[in-house]
Amino acid sequence: MDIPFSLASFLVALAILITVHEYGHFWAAKRLGVKVLRFSIGFGRPLLAWRLGADRTEYVLAAIPLGGYVKMLDEHEAEAPIPESELDRAFNRQALWKRSAIVVAGPLFNLLFAVLAYWAIFMVGDTELRPIIGTVEPASVAAEAGFRPGDELLAVGERPIQSWENALLALTVAAMDGNDLIVQVRDDTGQVRDRLIPRESVAGLSEEPDLLARLGVTPDRPSLPAVIGEILPGEPAEQAGLQIGDRVIAADGRPIGSWRELVELVRERPEIPIILDVERPDVGLRQIRLIPRALDADGRRVGRIGAGVEARADLMEDYLVRVSHGPIEALGLAFGKTYEMSALMLRVMGRMLIGEASIHNLSGPISIAENAGRTASQGLNAFVKFLAVVSISLGILNLLPIPVLDGGHLMFNLIEWIKGRPLSEEAMIQGQKVGFVLLAVLMTLAFYVDLSRLLG
Repeated sequence: MDIPFSLASFLVALAILITVHEYGHFWAAKRLGVKVLRFSIGFGRPLLAWRLGADRTEYVLAAIPLGGYVKMLDEHEAEAPIPESELDRAFNRQALWKRSAIVVAGPLFNLLFAVLAYWAIFMVGDTELRPIIGTVEPASVAAEAGFRPGDELLAVGERPIQSWENALLALTVAAMDGNDLIVQVRDDTGQVRDRLIPRESVAGLSEEPDLLARLGVTPDRPSLPAVIGEILPGEPAEQAGLQIGDRVIAADGRPIGSWRELVELVRERPEIPIILDVERPDVGLRQIRLIPRALDADGRRVGRIGAGVEARADLMEDYLVRVSHGPIEALGLAFGKTYEMSALMLRVMGRMLIGEASIHNLSGPISIAENAGRTASQGLNAFVKFLAVVSISLGILNLLPIPVLDGGHLMFNLIEWIKGRPLSEEAMIQGQKVGFVLLAVLMTLAFYVDLSRLLG
């Protein structure tokens, strides 16, 4: 992992999503006539601050970029008596529905951001890998269901499939149901067939970080020559002197015929020296010694040298599909995708609560930072998809009925509506203490999962 780049990408993602969330609260408060005193991105000492508008609202960029807040006029938090003329603009003086609307607006804006992000992605379109099976492991779930190399996935259940990205999401959602699953394929003879995965095999799929490995299939890809097309700064490939255009023809005396062979060898040699025989344009044959860096991949140590393959459009053309949609269709798909991802996250959370799903489904800040860096390095489309997923997560998480979260405030409002009067200040303080403990436990678990991945 390129730590500085991943950290920078993580901070950019945080800044965007926190701004979206807090702007939801800010927008609703302004619309409903509540006076906003401060809009802050980050906590702690202000780095930048300025005042705007008739209310002289203070806009702040603070030193600790791990959250934000909107401070509204409120008798419970005022340091001095509020003038009589402004009492009707205090948050605590608003009707229950107005206070609830202001609270729910933050998570709602996170979900709306995801809709807009997916809308843009679906309209612009993306080049994705066609869902064609390359290999099927003997005695695997896929083999027992009758899948064969060359099968192209057409539908999972009732859902049409256009790419491996579609297929993975559809398989994950179907796996959560735990029912028999019918996958429609077009085999290598052109015949359309149904492959049945029985429920006993489906049930375990949702627990696997690498769902395709659990199924026992790999996507079909062209056999690219082992020519270096990209070198990441600070990685073993750069340190050893590999250059773009180098063609690896052997490793430790073993012939290398394709990029896949090189990747497989490197992955099996974390922190073990490798001697590469390299053909360099206009130079000829030379040997390069490098030591792959070790990293964690779903609990297993694998090697990485920080190099990418030379893109060959002529070889990739038959394996890729361009997926794009018109504005109206894209908007419908965006709402559908946001709903589907939200429902999936809620189901995973629910299963974790009752012990039916592993805590390893959690992602802490380290994993999020890694994914931010990885997607940012892949381009704008990948990074926007990442932002959409994390924005949905933030929206759903903040709606959980945990005091100190937006959902906790909504729970207090519901109790007030049922009782006909607000909870006592003491009860709210005790509830917030419980909320802090629950959040601390959740964060500790997330860090534990992250560190477990890193340490193997």
